[in-house]
Amino acid sequence: MFGSMKRKLQRRIIVSYNRLRRFAKSQPYLPRWMVFALDLTICFFAILITGFLIEGSPYHAPDTLSIFERAGIILLLQFFSFAIFRTYSGIIRHSAFIDVYRIILSSIAVFFTALTGDFIFQKITGSRLYLTVELFIYGVISFILLVAFRVVVKEGYSFLLRSASGKLKKQVLLIGMDERTIAMAQSLLGDTGSIYRPVAFLSALKSSRRHKVLGLPILPASDDLNADLQRFKEKYILDGILIISEAFSVKEKSEIVDIVASHNLEVYNVSLPELWEGQSDLHINIAPLQIEDLLGRTVIETDIKLISKDLCGKTILVTGGAGSIGSELVRQIAAFRPKKLIVLDHAESSLHEVECYLKDNFPDLKYQIYLANINHRERMDGIFDKFRFDFVFHAAAYKHVPMIERHPREGIRTNSIGTRILAELAVKYNCACFVMISTDKAVNPSNVMGASKRAAEMFVQSLQKEPGVKTRFITTRFGNVLGSNGSVIPIFKKQIEKGGPVTVTHPEIIRYFMTIKEACQLVLQAGTMGEGGEIFVFDMGKPVKILDMAEKMIQLCGLRPYKDIEIVFTGLREGEKLFEELLIDGETTLPTFHPKIMVNKMVDHDFSQLVKTFDCMERLIDEGQGKHIVIRKLKELVPEFLSQNSEYEELDTKVEEID
Repeated sequence: MFGSMKRKLQRRIIVSYNRLRRFAKSQPYLPRWMVFALDLTICFFAILITGFLIEGSPYHAPDTLSIFERAGIILLLQFFSFAIFRTYSGIIRHSAFIDVYRIILSSIAVFFTALTGDFIFQKITGSRLYLTVELFIYGVISFILLVAFRVVVKEGYSFLLRSASGKLKKQVLLIGMDERTIAMAQSLLGDTGSIYRPVAFLSALKSSRRHKVLGLPILPASDDLNADLQRFKEKYILDGILIISEAFSVKEKSEIVDIVASHNLEVYNVSLPELWEGQSDLHINIAPLQIEDLLGRTVIETDIKLISKDLCGKTILVTGGAGSIGSELVRQIAAFRPKKLIVLDHAESSLHEVECYLKDNFPDLKYQIYLANINHRERMDGIFDKFRFDFVFHAAAYKHVPMIERHPREGIRTNSIGTRILAELAVKYNCACFVMISTDKAVNPSNVMGASKRAAEMFVQSLQKEPGVKTRFITTRFGNVLGSNGSVIPIFKKQIEKGGPVTVTHPEIIRYFMTIKEACQLVLQAGTMGEGGEIFVFDMGKPVKILDMAEKMIQLCGLRPYKDIEIVFTGLREGEKLFEELLIDGETTLPTFHPKIMVNKMVDHDFSQLVKTFDCMERLIDEGQGKHIVIRKLKELVPEFLSQNSEYEELDTKVEEID
């Protein structure tokens, strides 16, 4: 029976607790009148406590008025002081120093007003209403209770919110001791919704051993972070360390990750506090350090005025607008207030997401979404005829090397022939500028995907020189973009989440990387720079070893490579090579006014011969000819195309003419 009652009581407690959690989550804030009333109630209890303390002391309160009359006067004074100093105006769960400051002013005002009134009353009647010590004790008690009320509500709400979401605060050690780290710690301590809790500063200041800031100890750092973590990890129950990203170089951050990972801790990253737009940005800015932070990418600056001048008020088409690059181009172009933006792709679901984004973020933008395939000439002709585009940003392409190696006809149809269709329509309808997005895989291609993009480059460059062509054809060439669909970083993340293994094709494979945002910024900048026919090559920084990237990503998750997560080498894939180039043999680059963009000298191609070869490839594909026959024709068009790790390698020694 006793056990049954105990279980019922436990259930009731759990039900009540869950109701309280739901209530806390559903309430935006307490109404001001309720805060005002609660504060007055607290003051009434402070009066009772004061009376109880005075009653048991050698002092005796004057009996000029009854206790209720005396309490009424104090509450009336408190009422007006609350109204004057607006102690009720702050949101309780976000209480800060300003709220405490208002309560201090209110308490002081009540004390001196009551003391002054009591002095005047004594001068007139010869009797007193209050003892000075009584007013002082009341002031202290009421202040403590009012502040305690706010602290309890703030911390209680924070606890309920965290427990409702299943998150407990992560104990973090702040690296460094200056105005920036102090500001960050203060913001964290004041943010009830944050899942990070600073427990100490790790400082190189030798005199800081016994000092505290914001109630947090300043721990003396040695020259050995590994030894410091060994000393403080258990004492402060650390989950990780928190660094200000701008305070450390890429090399320093990489070294920190190596050391911290060996202690099974995480590295959390935050931007400079002065870059935050407000307190609410804190949860956005703090996150576990990402692999992107360790790749040495510098901030790219573009000439926004020049881009805006070109795009504002223009009718613009983005093909492949639902893909990684295309959708980012759409987001950036929309901000330049074009006259009309047309987004075209054949991926239905992704295209719907882009439409929802534009609807939510650019409600005044005139845009139209087209579910269409660039290979359908009649459909594209109708769209070009309807809108008469000023700019075309051509991002539609098949890009996955092994997939296109197995399905080369579809890759050639889209990447090469599809580009030809769009380029010819741009000329037909007097489009001012056609920007094609290419890839470093088009340089000395070793796979069908790269060769198909190289063929597209050759076509638009040759078309530029044809008589009567007024459209400026501009090609942009860059390497891998971080976080794009199917790129290595999302794949590694999924493999790590599943517990491994992480698969790397070869221990020596390297690649160039650039963020999607900066790649699109440079694409837009290149579009303003080109006179027509150029291939703009982006400065991709230093190439990254994929194995190093895999090891660092595992460490960033607080795990150990080869111990907690295995790394397996699977061998180079079809058409894959160990490193990519940005220039074809014989090409040379010249600098532009933008330090991250170079332009290569154009190589002349016979346009009439290109047209014949394109016609032949299209006919072979339409007739359903074998893929080896089609690839042979592509190799004839792109002589530097030498297959690697592919079934088409044998064709490099058997060049046959196809009429």
